[in-house]
Amino acid sequence: MTPKLSILIVARNEEARLPDCLTSAAFANEVVVVLDRTTDGSAALARAAGALVLEGAWELEGDRRNAGIAACTGDWILELDADERVDGALAAEIRRVIATSTFAWHQVPVDNYVGERLLRHGWAGSFGTTSVPRLFQRGAKRWRAQRVHPGLDWVGKQGPPIKTGALVHLVDRDISDMLRRLDKYSSAKAADLIASGDIGTLRANLRRFVSRAFKSYVSRKGYREGAWGVLLAFCTGAFPLLSYLKARLEPERHGGQKP
Repeated sequence: MTPKLSILIVARNEEARLPDCLTSAAFANEVVVVLDRTTDGSAALARAAGALVLEGAWELEGDRRNAGIAACTGDWILELDADERVDGALAAEIRRVIATSTFAWHQVPVDNYVGERLLRHGWAGSFGTTSVPRLFQRGAKRWRAQRVHPGLDWVGKQGPPIKTGALVHLVDRDISDMLRRLDKYSSAKAADLIASGDIGTLRANLRRFVSRAFKSYVSRKGYREGAWGVLLAFCTGAFPLLSYLKARLEPERHGGQKP
């Protein structure tokens, strides 16, 4: 029997980008769309495309994604965001993999775009990646209770990474959009740090700035992208440092108390 594939899409006020994402997901047996505190026309668009829509309000990204996973009925699940599209080659490869795989989960390749520019190198740390653990058997994956880039708990063994096709990720519209994302992510991470009771130290986060920027620009070959690689290295290094500084200097803005 051919395994049933569910595609899970998590979004918030993404009516402009959701239709293309839904179109690329049409090869699945089931599409589940989780809408978090959404006030635009996303729900109507998703239902018109035949998706099962789950609406609600979740403070933590991990809880939101787990709710979506629980709503899926497929043997296998592929997670997407509204700014991602499954290209044709990847869709065919996913169908081939789930028909034969005895593993619990597989990494999926990602092509990241800023505007119309494909940036293949320099993605690192929490600011971007070229491979994501998005294809998994139902029951194999659980997100942890965190606001941004939550950790994962797995049941079962990892299989070989998928190497054919890619998730097309329209990660940022332009440089200003990239910097807004850095601000948004670091604010959410600051709240996670405060909630954990350990925000770290300035010295440790200064080291992280240097080491993560180096990883982005040198180890992940961001230098091949020219000045774009410099920008990626800066954002990659700045994310943990900025998160720490927000938690330390403005805790009241991120769920904590003034020092």
